Amino acid sequence: MAINEKLIRQIIEEVLADFGAENKQTESVVTETVKKPAADEAKGLELAVKGEAKVGTRKDEVVIGLAAAFGEHQTKTIVGIPHKDLLKEVIAGIEEEGLTARVVRVYRTSDVGFVAHDAAKLSGSGIGIGIQSKGTTVIHQKDLQPLNNLELFPQAPLLDLETFRAIGKNAAKYAKGESPNPVPTRNDQMARPKYQAIAALLHIKETQYVDRNKKPVELDVKFY
Repeated sequence: MAINEKLIRQIIEEVLADFGAENKQTESVVTETVKKPAADEAKGLELAVKGEAKVGTRKDEVVIGLAAAFGEHQTKTIVGIPHKDLLKEVIAGIEEEGLTARVVRVYRTSDVGFVAHDAAKLSGSGIGIGIQSKGTTVIHQKDLQPLNNLELFPQAPLLDLETFRAIGKNAAKYAKGESPNPVPTRNDQMARPKYQAIAALLHIKETQYVDRNKKPVELDVKFY
């Protein structure tokens, strides 16, 4: 799906204008959203393909499933959190519970629920986390239906690094057979209308890299 940036800019400007955004703010948001990631934005994170992702046998692992554009074609969330920092916190949360994180990329869909479910099916513990490039996240279990889940974090604009670390910790607790309290999240009724147009655009950009015939790959993650 080709993206007409002029049309996108016009749509986002109109939506933001409806919410009273100042011209300077509008221009900044639009420019940040439609531009291609600069090379230096990806610094600090390397996601090297190791090969086709296989079903794990270790009961002490949680598989993190990244959407197709994560860390490569998009490098930060909808509110500007660098993907390298997001991923580092999720992994740290898993490791704090004494478990191991394994990272895969799912190409067949851009739906975060299905990404998370695919990750869970690849996980030796049966627990997976799905993360879209814009930041929407799901904790899933392989025995649940794809549209059901353990925990859903749909309001990406309200997720911060502390929350992503807590998501990793809770996923690890589920993998250990515990029943943790859901990760607390902020609530802002204006977050959805404020970011709706940008979220839709980022989802379209993610979907550009979906390949229904491509199997998940395992990634070697390096932070530097």
